[in-house]
Amino acid sequence: MEQHRELWRARVADFRVSGLTGAAWCAAHQVKEHQLWYWVGKFKADTDHEGRKRDSAEPRFIPVRVEESAPQATDKPLCVRVGPAVIEVLPGYDTDLLRDVVRTLASLC
Repeated sequence: MEQHRELWRARVADFRVSGLTGAAWCAAHQVKEHQLWYWVGKFKADTDHEGRKRDSAEPRFIPVRVEESAPQATDKPLCVRVGPAVIEVLPGYDTDLLRDVVRTLASLC
């Protein structure tokens, strides 16, 4: 199995430096194009974002940037309809109270 993997590693390296399209390279080397793309993707998944070989036991992390969004001031209430009843919910509402009110209305409607 390792020989097969190394054969494909060499083929993918050859394809990358060839300057050919996938279809042209495959035609020239009597290889099915879907096989080439499978191995290209496989080897890409085996390397980190800097091209270094990844240890398969190593956890895979990607960088994430989290931006705080500014709270949006709004005077508009959220309207929740339960049957014929309408509940206006403003920011900072009591979640337990809202849940109890919705359950009570749902059982009555």
